[in-house]
Amino acid sequence: MTIGSTHNHPAHLAIEPSAPSLPWAARYPNPPDLCFDYRRLISQAGGIARATQPDHRICIIGAGVTGLTVARELLRCGFTHITLIEQSQRIGGRHLTVVNTLGDHKHPTTPFEMGAMRMPFFNRTGEAPKDGCSLMAYYASLFELRLSDFPNPGTPWVNATGIYLREGQLDGKGEPTLLLWRNPEGLTPPPTLTLQRVYNKWRRFAEQFAAQVAAHYGTREWESMWSAIVERYHRLSFRDLVQLPALENWSPERPEDFGGLGMNSDESAIFYAIGIGDGSWGAFYDVCCLYPLRTAIFGFSSHLQLVHGRVDESGIPYAAPYLGAGRLPDSKGLMFQGPSYLGLASMDDCLLFMEVGIQGTSLYDHLIQRPNGLLTNSSVCGLHKLPDGRIRVEYHWQQSNPEHSQRLDDEFDSVILTTPSWLIETQIQISGFNREILPQPIIDAWKHAHWETSCKVYAPLKKSFLDSNLTLPQILVTDSFVHDVYAYRYNESYPDDCILLSYTWEDDATKLGALSDGELAHKCIKELDRILLRCSNMGEAISPYIDTRNICIQRWMTDRNALGCAKLYRAGTYYDAVRLMKYNRDLSAASGLYLAGESFSVDAGWTEPCLRTAVDTVINLCDRTAATFNGGFTLEHYPHYQVR
Repeated sequence: MTIGSTHNHPAHLAIEPSAPSLPWAARYPNPPDLCFDYRRLISQAGGIARATQPDHRICIIGAGVTGLTVARELLRCGFTHITLIEQSQRIGGRHLTVVNTLGDHKHPTTPFEMGAMRMPFFNRTGEAPKDGCSLMAYYASLFELRLSDFPNPGTPWVNATGIYLREGQLDGKGEPTLLLWRNPEGLTPPPTLTLQRVYNKWRRFAEQFAAQVAAHYGTREWESMWSAIVERYHRLSFRDLVQLPALENWSPERPEDFGGLGMNSDESAIFYAIGIGDGSWGAFYDVCCLYPLRTAIFGFSSHLQLVHGRVDESGIPYAAPYLGAGRLPDSKGLMFQGPSYLGLASMDDCLLFMEVGIQGTSLYDHLIQRPNGLLTNSSVCGLHKLPDGRIRVEYHWQQSNPEHSQRLDDEFDSVILTTPSWLIETQIQISGFNREILPQPIIDAWKHAHWETSCKVYAPLKKSFLDSNLTLPQILVTDSFVHDVYAYRYNESYPDDCILLSYTWEDDATKLGALSDGELAHKCIKELDRILLRCSNMGEAISPYIDTRNICIQRWMTDRNALGCAKLYRAGTYYDAVRLMKYNRDLSAASGLYLAGESFSVDAGWTEPCLRTAVDTVINLCDRTAATFNGGFTLEHYPHYQVR
């Protein structure tokens, strides 16, 4: 969190709903669409359902966390004819944990999280993260993942947060200074009256909004209230909301209206740089304001966790299937990256390689028994609806090696798309689906989706920086091109800590596109030294603490397996995103095509919506195939997405 919220808002709210909660409703805080307890459904001993058509042929495109979750939960339900196709030679998608190759599983080194890195578990204050009401909490508990509080700016989990705005002269006078924010109890406001004024305007708005949401969430009134809130705000950008006049008092006669933040242009410019929750918000200032509202009001910013992996207290991985194997064969003998069980990618490793609970087998062991169960290095290029209702999937096998690549195909009863939507448009030809089962507005919604780029620059950090440095702060928030800097430790036993030298999004990441990796790394370190040496209260460079030999850089927009880091939506396009989420419920039974993953959600950049859309797919596919749901659940208990 930076200026806009405390580390536990709104998870600390002790507000019970004003009316009884609906059966199967989630509790607050949790995402507003859908208000449903996915963890309760999936944590049943028998999983979601029992398949009555186990031989139903299913193809899942993409082995990121969404595809792996769909495959695992379908296997738990008893579906046995599953094909998982992955374009790259690793699993996990935008869960990309890079481990220094100098280490091994017995002597690991500090991992770098080049993709998603801080996880909300939707736990309330005073509740352990793994007890949270979320799918992330369920899997973290199931797989025994080790966690710690993520060192976000302005939280108790950092020794200090340095704030460098307007060249160290925030108020336009005095010597250049790095503002230091120490917040050991989570109650200290940011330094200077200027920052506190901005902070208080956000806090007042957010607390009033959250208090009313908490009182209605999960009740019979919630769907209509959220629908009205969406209608009130979906045409506004976040920039508009920031400068919209504040509402003195919320009125039950207009429950959807919470006004705006009421900031002037100067306050807005500061807010642009320092953000509301987890770093600079400038890159998101022109997205639909519902995105930051969802992020800050519904638990995505509360008690964020760093995932160490499936490791012991010394950071060494527990014994696990295929640990140390290096590379493993898929169903056709092509080799792909084996599991390390470190960092966030340990979750993906566990989904594929840990026992599913059916006759002691794992998803991987089940898939490779069939010649087309698990296909890596295979790029799907066509989906064709056939007259008999099946879907023919065409793919380039061994796509990274044009000399040996082959165009192959297979036919399936159901196909599940989990890839980033730009990959669909640029790589997959879709034909044979009439407009009744694949309407043009659905196609337009994924074709017109806005994908953000992101650039991360990581380096090993000497232990002495956090152990004996008495001057430099652990976290730095700036309006310079580096923007957000994070230094943190996974484990005392690892030889190094790590530093995220620069974390940028959208235009701020695009600015860096012309620089080579070497140039960018050098420029980031040089800029950080410049900032720290310029400030009269610092006068010390950070470069002596950084190992420049092992810098790692990830640019998501040019990653051919992603073409972007997170899907967002502009003002006025929120309903397009919701229509994509509704597709499985409304039309997949007829089309045989299912949409899952962040491409078909409204919560960009987070793992929980990927998991939720995965389970949504399993629910609807089970319903289509007349599976028997467990725990007394029926689709009558499953809420509908609201679109006006």
